[in-house]
Amino acid sequence: MNPEVLAEYAPLYAKAAVLTVKIAAIGIAGSLAVGLVCAAVTQFRIPVIGRIVTAYVELSRNTPLLVQLFFIYFGLPRVGVKWSGETCAVVGLVFLGGAYMAEALRAGLDSVAPIQWESAASLGLSPAQVLRFVALPQALAVSVPPLAANTIFLIKETSVVSVVALPDLVYVAKDLIGISYNTSEALVLLVASYLVVLLPVSLAARLLERRARRAGFGD
Repeated sequence: MNPEVLAEYAPLYAKAAVLTVKIAAIGIAGSLAVGLVCAAVTQFRIPVIGRIVTAYVELSRNTPLLVQLFFIYFGLPRVGVKWSGETCAVVGLVFLGGAYMAEALRAGLDSVAPIQWESAASLGLSPAQVLRFVALPQALAVSVPPLAANTIFLIKETSVVSVVALPDLVYVAKDLIGISYNTSEALVLLVASYLVVLLPVSLAARLLERRARRAGFGD
């Protein structure tokens, strides 16, 4: 292990980590938005759209992100849809993550007692208002553990976005190994970079779970 090589490579990994975090953050935010819409559609049992959502969830959860990225990056241009590598990576993460977030939020909404939905509706609240002000706050509290797990999962899934020519952490590691053959240094920095990115998220997730338990949610 050569400390000089580590010092030389560190700035390259720092730059790649910024890109990885950026893609992950946008992908996770988009996944939450898609997941919320899909969970609401499922909860209200909207006939045709509900079947589309079910098909989307099954398709997304049962195909690897790598395959999805290949389809988006190499397949869509054949029908005239061409995006940058970064856009393809974000779309792929949202497509995959949206399905997982939808299932987590659906389970949270299912945990809300039917009497609460009925009582809120009897007070004159619209279905959208019942969802926003009554059901969703409780569902989010119950869904903290799976949502946190999905967040960490999606960050780790960014490790495959190098297939769309993005200079993320894995891309930089492979590139440096191929050029200089300093395999040990490149891999040590790769592992260290993911730890730096993921540990704060993991700790924050644990803190949120503890606060949710102390508040008595999910009982």
